[in-house]
Amino acid sequence: MGFLDGVFGSKKDTPSEDDYMKLDLASYEGVAGAEEPAVMYVKVASIADIKDCPRVKDEVYNNNIVIVDITKLKLDKIMFDRVMGDLRAVSKDVNGDIIGLGDQRYVIITPTGVRISREKIGGM
Repeated sequence: MGFLDGVFGSKKDTPSEDDYMKLDLASYEGVAGAEEPAVMYVKVASIADIKDCPRVKDEVYNNNIVIVDITKLKLDKIMFDRVMGDLRAVSKDVNGDIIGLGDQRYVIITPTGVRISREKIGGM
């Protein structure tokens, strides 16, 4: 072990994917007060084409927060620009907010009265 390995850590100390624990996040899921309807929901969507936009836009117009997986759009720059322009327009139309998340694989769109902070909390 050299001096620099002690300061910076050796490459052997870098964890591989096998070193991580397998997590069962389903065991943490649950709904508190499931009998009462919510005022706002967080919805998850995936967009592969411009044809998928109306459903996402409807959810934002219905006052829901939508997390959109845009991974499939990265294969087509023109389609990506069209869809993102459409989503940006709906967030502006409802006076909401839009932000890219997670290596630009996801977009979060919020309705009226909901803003997304650009500051990270911990783990920086």
